Amino acid sequence: MPARPTRPPVSFGLDRLATPIGIALLVTDAAGALRALDWEDYEHRMRELLRLHYGVVELNDQPAPAAMRTALSGYFDGDLGQLSGIAWRIAGTPFQQKVWNALAQIPAGTTMSYGALAARIDTPRAIRAVGHANGSNPISVVLPCHRLIGADGSLVKYGGGLARKRWLLRHEGVAV
Repeated sequence: MPARPTRPPVSFGLDRLATPIGIALLVTDAAGALRALDWEDYEHRMRELLRLHYGVVELNDQPAPAAMRTALSGYFDGDLGQLSGIAWRIAGTPFQQKVWNALAQIPAGTTMSYGALAARIDTPRAIRAVGHANGSNPISVVLPCHRLIGADGSLVKYGGGLARKRWLLRHEGVAV
């Protein structure tokens, strides 16, 4: 049986940034775009998401671009508009990408239900699929999955833990 061709590993840089809610892991590509942002205590999950999206991934200690670190620090210091200046790239299914791009359009200080997001992307019956794609979002905070809430206004699921979701929403001025 002929051997299957294997893709070479994808190489990304890995940096760490102290925030008020824990150490953020910043994964960037050679062009300086953010490919993943997760929390140090969820590093295993982040690595698994990277594997699912890119195949074999090598993470090498490398500082994230200074402008990215400054923007993220600015966000955590209260300048919520800083996130829009961060360059990012995503890999995923077309549906996941549609959901993730829609997340980027939810303004800071607001929330949206999973159903409302499903309707916004013209798939009103795909509420569970939106939830699943949201849970697979590799770029937390910047693609603000924390802004999705239950239809009844409850805080439901956040890959970084509900305490972080609550902190992020309060930080953005949402009463939770």
